[in-house]
Amino acid sequence: MIRIPYRALPPRIGTAVALTLIVLGTVLMAGCTGQNGPPVSVMTPAPAQGTVYTLPGNVTVTKLEVIHFHPTRQCASCITVGDFANATVTTYFADELASGRIVFRHINGELRENRELVERYGATGSSLWLGVYTSDGGFYPEENIRVWYRIDDRQRFMDYLKGVIEQRLAGDLTPA
Repeated sequence: MIRIPYRALPPRIGTAVALTLIVLGTVLMAGCTGQNGPPVSVMTPAPAQGTVYTLPGNVTVTKLEVIHFHPTRQCASCITVGDFANATVTTYFADELASGRIVFRHINGELRENRELVERYGATGSSLWLGVYTSDGGFYPEENIRVWYRIDDRQRFMDYLKGVIEQRLAGDLTPA
């Protein structure tokens, strides 16, 4: 085996390797997070794993927001989550949409005019959030990361999200 000392390599090869690693690292770090950083999950309040969390009997859900936050440039998976969520809400909750009890929106989290909503939810990058508003003035935002594992099957995605929305409308805030 012939060993070539590192200093014997032409400088262009070392520079090319370094640039390749930098570009690869940048691409991998960028993903679909947009300019806001890595995805995070927030639920207020955050019940312990396995805990059932329902609203008190005298408190009702007055409104549910289903929001697809996304960056300006979306990947195919990000677009699919938004499209499937929209299809779920319009297919199964048309009456609630018409009455305003459910609101569905696609929100570009990188635009300045959406900053307040992004901060209210704590959204970063492409994500699907459900915001529950209650009769006592409460607000419970929840990022649903499980939808990402269902984007390969539209009906499975829709069945899952339909169940989560029905849970939230019933006042069950147990993590789905």
